[in-house]
Amino acid sequence: MAINKGNILTIFGVKGGIGKSTITLNLSGVCKNLKQKALIIDMDLYGGSIALALNKKSDKSIFNFVDDYNNNRFKNIKDYITTYSEYIDFISCPKDPRKASKIDSKYIDILLDKVKFNYDIVLIDTTHILDEINLSILDKSDKILFIVSNDIYDLKNMKSLISIFKDLDINKYKVLLNQSFRIDKEYFSLYDIKDILKNNIDYLISDKFYIKNIDELILNGNIITLNKKYINNKDYKVFENIIKDSKGEENE
Repeated sequence: MAINKGNILTIFGVKGGIGKSTITLNLSGVCKNLKQKALIIDMDLYGGSIALALNKKSDKSIFNFVDDYNNNRFKNIKDYITTYSEYIDFISCPKDPRKASKIDSKYIDILLDKVKFNYDIVLIDTTHILDEINLSILDKSDKILFIVSNDIYDLKNMKSLISIFKDLDINKYKVLLNQSFRIDKEYFSLYDIKDILKNNIDYLISDKFYIKNIDELILNGNIITLNKKYINNKDYKVFENIIKDSKGEENE
């Protein structure tokens, strides 16, 4: 009998503050609507916001998993997982950022091996730094979603990262242009952005997805893709296509 193995989709960008966490949460909302069980892992170890955004208190974090595993106290992976809803669980980042430096990348591999058989998809929210842990996560991922904004520094650094992936013949990534978080900063056209990156834009979240009171919504534990009031069909379809693409499913 075949054992279901969930795909690991990592959301990554080369610049902070471009909407990685919000996009991760919205992808989990789509999973719920598709009745696919999702696990979010908050790997922004020094300043993650998933638990805060979901308005859920987590008793244990990824640090507790690493510490328990390292000291032979680990019993069950479920002890480190917090439930948001029937289809959405998460593992939070360390509550104390000083403990982030104590997390070794080898334990991330162990963690992912333990959770991927319990979920349809594992969504990993990351920081923008290419450190040993993030390199390990990117290597372990089945699919990678690069988030980029209409910003010259962001585009320049993303171009370098994509060039590295192409040189290494790694093609498991797709690029999402997020136009919704800074609608007052539109420096380049879509054609210009493709030319700068020397790469196609696979997905685009439009400026119509900009929500003025998004901070209030997030702090109340709301996932936007679970509320039809705040999302238009076009942008919702983008999130849905990302999930389907990450699982190798055909889109409409």
